Amino acid sequence: MAFDAAMLACIIREINNIAVGGRIEKIYQPEKDEIILQMRTVSGGRRFMINAGSNNPRMCFSTIQKENPMQAPMFCMLLRKHLTGAVLSSVEQLGFERVAKLTFDTRDEMGFDCKKYLLAEIMGKYSNLIFADENMKVIASLKTVDFTTSRLRQVLPGMSYELPPAQDKLDPILTDEGEFLSKAASFPTEKSADKFITATYLGISSSVAREITQRACGRFDALMCDCSHKSLHAQFSAVFSAISNGIVFPTVVFNGDSPIEYSFIDLTFYGDSFNRKQYESLSKALDVFFEGRDREVRIKQRASDILRLLTNAESRLVKKIDSQSKELVECELSEKHKRYGDLITANIYKLKRGDKSAELVDYESWNDELSDYNKTVIDLDERLSPAANAQKYYKLYNKSKTAKVELARQIELARSELDYIYSVFDALSKAESSADLDEIRDELYRNGYASKMKGYAAPKKQHVPDIAEFVTTNGYKVLCGKNNYQNEYITHKVAAKHDYWFHAKNLAGSHVLMITNGEEPPEQDFTDACCIAAFYSKARGGVQVPVDYLLAKGVKKVSGAKPGFVIYHNNWSAYVTPNEEDVLKMRVKK
Repeated sequence: MAFDAAMLACIIREINNIAVGGRIEKIYQPEKDEIILQMRTVSGGRRFMINAGSNNPRMCFSTIQKENPMQAPMFCMLLRKHLTGAVLSSVEQLGFERVAKLTFDTRDEMGFDCKKYLLAEIMGKYSNLIFADENMKVIASLKTVDFTTSRLRQVLPGMSYELPPAQDKLDPILTDEGEFLSKAASFPTEKSADKFITATYLGISSSVAREITQRACGRFDALMCDCSHKSLHAQFSAVFSAISNGIVFPTVVFNGDSPIEYSFIDLTFYGDSFNRKQYESLSKALDVFFEGRDREVRIKQRASDILRLLTNAESRLVKKIDSQSKELVECELSEKHKRYGDLITANIYKLKRGDKSAELVDYESWNDELSDYNKTVIDLDERLSPAANAQKYYKLYNKSKTAKVELARQIELARSELDYIYSVFDALSKAESSADLDEIRDELYRNGYASKMKGYAAPKKQHVPDIAEFVTTNGYKVLCGKNNYQNEYITHKVAAKHDYWFHAKNLAGSHVLMITNGEEPPEQDFTDACCIAAFYSKARGGVQVPVDYLLAKGVKKVSGAKPGFVIYHNNWSAYVTPNEEDVLKMRVKK
């Protein structure tokens, strides 16, 4: 769902109820298109987030912790200069547009009271965050808009702020029944009712329009000719009356464990096949919806060089294995060359130099239908003697035998390297921070991929990794590696001989260690650790995932192998179905 004007109106009411009168303590810019205002309000500390990115623009209170850059960007530094210590006096929506105006009471350089404004334009790929003075002159903006970007409106320092160009649509808050019914009557009857709503009125997303249609007509895809216009207006009016009165039902729709939609109203048109959960606030619902999605987008952007390197390596290895496998199949025909050499030697008295071919009887073959031996036609080099032709086929036979052994070895090495590449892909999918990405880069650098990573210099000594920690039902500490470097650290440096080690069976995944201090944990704790190992593996989301576990003293490092590769014997196996919510509840927040 888009963060539409209706959603903005609801979130502004929530912000006004909580944050007006709050003082700005700190300002961060964890992403190039996201600002965090750390505020002290009557209800305590709050993190007010404004995201002006093209993918997930929004504004709300957020509890999601993100890494901040070592050096703050210029826009963040400017806001710190002007707004640190300022008081948020009001938040308002300009018309029924996706534009919020935040007014701050602060002091200028001379110490006189003044007002400053932040204008958040939550408009998809055109989203922006603009900082203006008390005369609404632009001081700076997150994204500069000049004549090369837009002919209709420019956003440049020193210019007066102007609203984005108006759309040719009606304000749903100001409309009345007569106007609604008139517009509905003139709308094409063969088009759907939700299209009528989104095409006629400002700031309404398609999901809200479908919900209104579902409540009015019993079907979210009902056509205008099948829908009562008065009933449609009644539901339309009820939704916007609720917005005006601050009556909201923050809802997130899940497909399994994956959030697929959010809204300020209950989205009943999804039906019973989807799970709908309601939350205590819109900010909480937005955090739930965007937490995983934002992390994936952020990691993908920061890890583009690693992803490109791994993708190229995977393509190269797959191509190499395919080519060498075809050569190996050809080597399987090497016995034919030996037979040709034997036939030429056996019939050498019949041959002479200059023969281009010879049809010789193969006494090792017998044709039951003809009750006779098969004859074989052998190509000969007319420049060579019969004995030299036989030697030629023997050499081809010996060459094929050698190639067969070497190709099998090379294919095994390529498959081993491909398994390693897949393990790094898996680690990349579990990366949660820039530190995790740096560990993956360092690992690749130390394993011979330095030439593919221009400008990267490995640290002189490896640091202690930030390992994910969990606590089981009965209080046992569990460590989980998110990449091969962390896996090595857990298994070979942290593990004591009486601790238990877990890993998804025959799959790329994390090394998981349950620290027991010499005790024998209850059965439930083994199940908890197995669920963690299954969840942090390629089988995430699977059912009845097999997990191997044993005492850590039985896990051995493979000599000369890539990081993270181990061997073990005498293990037990358990089958578990990991649940994301249960696993994350065990996670220790840092």
